[in-house]
Amino acid sequence: MNPINISGVRIKGIASAVPECIKTVEEDVKVFPDSDVSKISDTTGVQKRHIVTGNQCTSDLCFAAAERIIIESDVDRNSIDVLLFVSQTPDYVLPATSCSLHGRLALDKHCASFDVNLGCSGYIYGLWIASNLIACGSAKRILLLAGDTISRIAAPMDRSVALLFGDAGTATILERDDDALTMSFVLGTDGSGQKNLIVPAGGFRMSRSEETAILSEREGGNIRSDEHLYMNGPEVFTFTLKEVPGMINSLVTDYSEIDAVVMHQANKFMLDYLAKRLKIPKEKNIVTLENYGNTSSASIPLALTYALSQQLKNTSMNLLLAGFGVGYSWGAVTVTCGPMVMPELVIVPKDVAMQSSKEV
Repeated sequence: MNPINISGVRIKGIASAVPECIKTVEEDVKVFPDSDVSKISDTTGVQKRHIVTGNQCTSDLCFAAAERIIIESDVDRNSIDVLLFVSQTPDYVLPATSCSLHGRLALDKHCASFDVNLGCSGYIYGLWIASNLIACGSAKRILLLAGDTISRIAAPMDRSVALLFGDAGTATILERDDDALTMSFVLGTDGSGQKNLIVPAGGFRMSRSEETAILSEREGGNIRSDEHLYMNGPEVFTFTLKEVPGMINSLVTDYSEIDAVVMHQANKFMLDYLAKRLKIPKEKNIVTLENYGNTSSASIPLALTYALSQQLKNTSMNLLLAGFGVGYSWGAVTVTCGPMVMPELVIVPKDVAMQSSKEV
């Protein structure tokens, strides 16, 4: 894995948003009375998750984060050249959710907008795409929105996912800065693993039908339909141990020059295992699963908001960010950030959502 170096781009600020509604371990015990929910929680590290309600979508969370970062960064909306939306839970099959958000945010018509369908590695890929566009001169300022509402596709009676995933949306502003230090990226893909983390029905390979909506008991007594998320945990863990250490070692072997490591918040057991294997100092390994769960493409920027906000507001930090999972897809970057704009976490009320499809 040869690093890809990009210069002249800085991250101006990051904002994160989560829905108001919270699900706790205590509530999970009532749903799964015959399961050792506490043991599962200890393994994953998840004590509670923020969950969307009603017709709230990922776009609503990303919109709230985007409004906050635009206002607090004092950025002219007309200066945003590209809006990039990274998610696996869009509003519609079409149009692109980025186009919907472009309208809601009242951005200028010269602003190019497009979606990227990625999950766990999505934020790193978004940074890579945005940085490339700026470095090559195609844009001066980019608004990167990354988020997911996996609770919408996680079966409530499937312990392997229902107790793990939370919802969140984030907004990152990147811009041209000739004095910015070099970012170094490593990216990779192994499409042979697609079957181990998938929603089988709902696309055009397997359209939704009465049959795909049928709930049935699957492996381990989990109940779901083909329209729900399936995760083969052991296989995903094996993939992670196979690919992630090499990816990270290709960027960093001496953590004395790294202030913090923020990996995709998959689960606590996995993060602790990786940190031990890579010899990452415990105090530098950021883990924020307790309050938010696994928020897919939003997990890295949300962790930065939760754990490193004050430091990034006031000083410069050398960070290692790494995402990995669904696809299989992975990516990592070393980047120097700060001082930068880091607003407090935005809580999106239950009744705040875009028009439903019936009202459009």
